[in-house]
Parts: sequence; structure tokens; C-alpha cells
Amino acid sequence: MDYIHLYTRQHENSLYELEQKGRITNKEIYIKLHMGDIADFFLDKYSHFTSLAEKIVERPKDVAYPIWCSVSKENCLKPIEKELVYALRVPRDQVLYFDGTKWDFVLNNLYLPSDSEDEKRYLKELNKHGISNSFELLLDKNKKLYQLFEDEITSSWQRIFDIEDWNPFSVQANLWEIKAQWVMHVLKPGDDIFELTDMEDSFPPSLK
Repeated sequence: MDYIHLYTRQHENSLYELEQKGRITNKEIYIKLHMGDIADFFLDKYSHFTSLAEKIVERPKDVAYPIWCSVSKENCLKPIEKELVYALRVPRDQVLYFDGTKWDFVLNNLYLPSDSEDEKRYLKELNKHGISNSFELLLDKNKKLYQLFEDEITSSWQRIFDIEDWNPFSVQANLWEIKAQWVMHVLKPGDDIFELTDMEDSFPPSLK
């Protein structure tokens, strides 16, 4: 079995969950606490992501949302006060990769074209309705018009999993859970992730 090295920063309370339950999962309450006033916006986007992601990697029935991970030490968030970093060794078939730059399209409610020709086609359709660009479609005055394109827009978001450039600074990874046996190290504030000599780079993964 192939294994992948990943890194994720989580609240220090997650360590208690790991010790008590043998795993860490993401929950709605965690997102609300972390995101504050904009939590509802992100919960909506995470729900879309979850519905797409579970078609690729099976989601455990008791898991609501995925856990975001970095694919390399270089682009991993560092441990800070009340936040720990988990260095993980995860079975390849449990890892879901996606293009973080494409995730921005989801966050902005934008259509994600498959290529430049598809983008031209989509903009041409918008122009037929008097819309000059994708952002203009999001204006309050165009709410009814947005509904006309909504299914096409949300369906296009599946393309976040189509990765053309396996760049460690744009590609991210998701897990449905973190099992205790996957945790190689727990880094606390002041620890240097680059001192982990048993966590060699496993990115990009084998695509066989």
C-alpha cells in the first residue's frame, strides 16, 4: 500500500479527541467557532465540497465535513498558540487531492470552465443576457438571472479535482478523518517542522 505524507493545523483540543476516540473528525461546531460571523457562508461551500468529494473517496457515515491538509512542509501552516500541527502518514486511497486555486471559484460562486474555449462559450451565454462578466452575474439586481445559470455553475465545481499543475503551493489535500495510527508527529508552537527527518517529501503522488 502506498502512503502519503500530509500536514494539517488543528485546534489544540483536537488532541483530546484523538486520545479519547482514536480519531479526529471535522464538525459543524468547529467550523462555526473557527469562522465566526462568516461560518454560514463557509458551511454552504463545504457542503457543496462534501457532496462532490464523497463521490471520489467514500465518506464515513458519521463524518460531516473534510479536514484540510497541506501536501508539503513548505506550505504548511506553522503551529501557533492554541494550534497544533499534525504530521501524518496516510494511505493513498484515503487522500483526496484538489486544486486550491480552483476552490476560489467555489468561494466566489463563479463558473469554473474546463478550458479557455469553455470559458468563451460561457461568457458568450452571459453576454446574451446583458452580462459582461462572471462577477456581474452575482450582483443583487441579477439574482433571478443567477438562478438560470446556478445548476451549470455548481456542476462545474467538480473540476476542482481536475489537477493540471501538481504544484505543492496550489494543490491541497482532504481527509475525512485523522486516525491515531496515521499521526507521526504532533508539533507544538516553537517546534520546527523541517527537523522531522522521517517525513520525506511524498509530493507529487504516484498517479498510477
